[in-house]
Amino acid sequence: MNYTDTVNWMFCQLPMYQNKGKVAFKKDLTNTLSLAKHLDHLEKQFKSIHVAGTNGKGSTSHMLASVLQEAGFKVGLYTSPHLKDFRERIKVNGKVVSKQFVIQFIKRNKAFLERHQLSFFEMTVGMAFDYFAKQKVDIAVIEVGLGGRLDSTNIIMPEVSVITNIGLDHTQFLGDTLEQVACEKAGIIKQHIPVVIGETQKETEPIFRKIAKEHKAPIYFADQIVKKIYESDLKGSYQTHNIKTVAQALTVLQPLGFNTSEKQIIKGLKNVVKNTGLLGRWQILQYGPKIICDTAHNKEGLTYVMQQLSEQTFNKLHMVIGMVNDKNIDGILDLFPKHATYYFCKPNIPRGLDATILKEYFNKKGYIGEAYQSVNEALEYAKKQSQNDDLIYVGGSTFVVAEII
Repeated sequence: MNYTDTVNWMFCQLPMYQNKGKVAFKKDLTNTLSLAKHLDHLEKQFKSIHVAGTNGKGSTSHMLASVLQEAGFKVGLYTSPHLKDFRERIKVNGKVVSKQFVIQFIKRNKAFLERHQLSFFEMTVGMAFDYFAKQKVDIAVIEVGLGGRLDSTNIIMPEVSVITNIGLDHTQFLGDTLEQVACEKAGIIKQHIPVVIGETQKETEPIFRKIAKEHKAPIYFADQIVKKIYESDLKGSYQTHNIKTVAQALTVLQPLGFNTSEKQIIKGLKNVVKNTGLLGRWQILQYGPKIICDTAHNKEGLTYVMQQLSEQTFNKLHMVIGMVNDKNIDGILDLFPKHATYYFCKPNIPRGLDATILKEYFNKKGYIGEAYQSVNEALEYAKKQSQNDDLIYVGGSTFVVAEII
């Protein structure tokens, strides 16, 4: 199989959460542990940082990787989902894994993967750990895929665990209260391993403190400790929380052999996109009219992004919006601005919500807009209806953004 055939096999033959949703979710680590054993426990051959959270874990992971790269370390980075190419998930010093490595990993392990019916995410985690071990990285930043306790990444023993924040997302898996979700995210806290919490929340702070105490894990609440605000090339007021989280995690790493100077922190945070290739976080695609896209898709993330949007200067606002079909739309509708023209669309994945259904949800609340056949068609219509001093926002789902960048 060539690269395209290999990736298509991974996407189609085995469950993939971003496409299929709930049917692809695994409720234990049995398969991951079997794969780890099959691969001779490669996850033990490199040091790591484990990053969980409802929002901000992707930005936080990329920021950490960027600063550590500026400090001269060889840094692995595992994140999900990808936007354009599967290989975005696995990087070393900002460079994506080679097509040949992807092909050869599947070729070598295909019989095992089929026999044990591993999910798309499980095999991808194994591939990342194999790559980082073979590349002999100094440290790898590993982003949790979903939750924490039962996530396939949760077989590593990191130098530090990071939990950015807690919100109500993926409630069908993680629970429908902040306390329940916090318990799942706190599943990444390990015995004697320090843990950094990005945001203090009254509902979740007692849970994190209790679980950290049970594991004798030093715990740090970044927003209570970090006072200095660094600048970053990742724009958006919501990044302030992530920057503080990163700063505290780097402080914890200092005595563990990962020294970063003030100059390296400043440079790393200002060059996240350049160093890591991160896309889709308050990304400006063009001017005249100004087009901004962002992958925020749940209540907490959209709250920050819609606030940022309200602070922009423009004549008219155009909103290109699409969502997935397991989203609690009623819980986020009121976050969107009423003074805008909407262009509803369906992201091109099986989980994508039909644009006409999305339009009905919004219309019932008094929003004005039309449904379109695709994300690109919706964006093109928005451009046709816009003047140079207008603003077009594209979002609602990671998969909407993926189709236009």
